[in-house]
Formats: sequence, C-alpha cells, structure tokens
Amino acid sequence: MNRLNLRTAFLTAAAFAALLAAPLLAAQEPGTVPETKAPPAATAPVQALPAAPTAEQIAAWQKVREEQMKNDWPWLGKFKEADLALGPPAPGENRVVFMGDSITEGWHFAGELGSFPGKPYVNRGISGQTTPQMVLRFRQDVIALQPKVVVILGGINDIAGNTGPMTLEQTEDNLASMSELAAANHIRVVLCSVLPAFDFPWHPGMTPAPKVLALNAWIKSYAAEKGHIYVDYHTPMKDERDGLPATLSHDGVHPVPAGYAMMAPLVEMGIEKALKQ
Repeated sequence: MNRLNLRTAFLTAAAFAALLAAPLLAAQEPGTVPETKAPPAATAPVQALPAAPTAEQIAAWQKVREEQMKNDWPWLGKFKEADLALGPPAPGENRVVFMGDSITEGWHFAGELGSFPGKPYVNRGISGQTTPQMVLRFRQDVIALQPKVVVILGGINDIAGNTGPMTLEQTEDNLASMSELAAANHIRVVLCSVLPAFDFPWHPGMTPAPKVLALNAWIKSYAAEKGHIYVDYHTPMKDERDGLPATLSHDGVHPVPAGYAMMAPLVEMGIEKALKQ
C-alpha cells in the first residue's frame, strides 16, 4: 500500500473513531436536562510538567495522564469550552492557531512577558501529545476557529513513544494529514521543525537526535513540495550533540524563556510569509 493510500485509510479510520467516540464523550459532560446527572471527573486535570522534573513528578504526571487518556484519548475536552467561547474572528483579524504539544502549551503568548502581546494568536498545545492525537482534535481546535494560519509543531513525543511505538513515516503521514485538512479549509500552513533533543528525561536512552534530523529533513521537503512555510528552530538552537543546550532548556527538551525568545522571531517571519501567500 502506498503512502497516499495509507494516509487516506488513516483519515477514514480517524473519522470513524471520532463518530464512535462522540456519544461516549457526550456522556462525560454535564447534562443539559435536569434529570441528567453528570458523572464525576475520572481524574484531576493534567498539568504540564515543571522544568527539570524529578522522577517522582514524572511518574505522577504519567499516571494522571494515562487515566485521562482512557476517557478522552485525543483530549477533545481540553479546549472544548474555550473554543466555543472564542467565537469567530473579527473582521480583518489575522487569527493564528498554534497546534502542538508541551513545547507549544508552555509558550506564553500574551502579557508583559509574552512573546506575542496584542496578537490574535491562539495556543492549542497539549502537554505530552503525539501527532495522531493532534489529528483527531484538529477540526475542533483549529479548523472550527477559522484562523488565517495554523502553526504546526509536533513529532517529538512520537519519537519518545508517548502513545506507543511509531515510525517516522507514521508521524510524517499525520503531519501531512493536518496540513491537508488545513489547506482544504483555506488555512495557510506553517510547518515547524522539531526542536533538538539528545535524550528524554521521561524515556531515557532512546537516542532521538538522528530521528529528529530525519523527520526535520522530511518536513522541510514536504513544505517545499506543497507550498507551505517551513520554520527551522533546530539549526539555530542545537548544540554539538544535536541537542538543546543548557542555556535554552533545563531538561534538554522544553525551552526556557531564552529558548522561546529565539523561536518567536522565527515563527513570526513564517507567519508573515504565510499571510502574504
């Protein structure tokens, strides 16, 4: 089976899974009629890991996250209310949605210390997520928000095996699927390189650096082929090991403010190029 057929099969399976999941997810939500009583939440909200987490913090985070995924694997409930409250873009608004994992979720957009104060940028990152989870929530958390541009940053948790073993081709197919969904809905696409990573504190010994290089080479090539914008975080941020240096990250994976300060102008240039397309 060629990759186009694989991608088509995946989208079909994902759509079918979403249809099956809909009544289950609805059952977890507060009832809309008086006689319906919502069940208690199965777990506490999953919080992002702190910088340089301890082994105990990692274990506790993984336990809570595993419980959450049993009830809502792609975490459609995370931004459901926020998406509804956001409403459509104002006339002339160049809304941009950032889709990603913890690297996106931990990025402060607004406020005095935010990277994009006053910009109509919407953060839809979820800590720990892999690209198949992002595909399943892409319509709700991106397309339904009617942005002009989507910024996609994902794949590092695929390499880490957060939701099970994955090949690079599977990650590539998921990134392509999100890009195709966006393009079909007249949303311009900014594809970002995966950040450098020499090792994972929660899954040590997986040697991710060569896989990150290979995935980024594909992302760059695919973006050029499809006319999308490619933003390269990896090249300016890597150290001699193709990892994140201590000046940019406390754990070798997640940026500190200095890391985000490097990323912000790069993605801003990508967004500007996309808006001009």
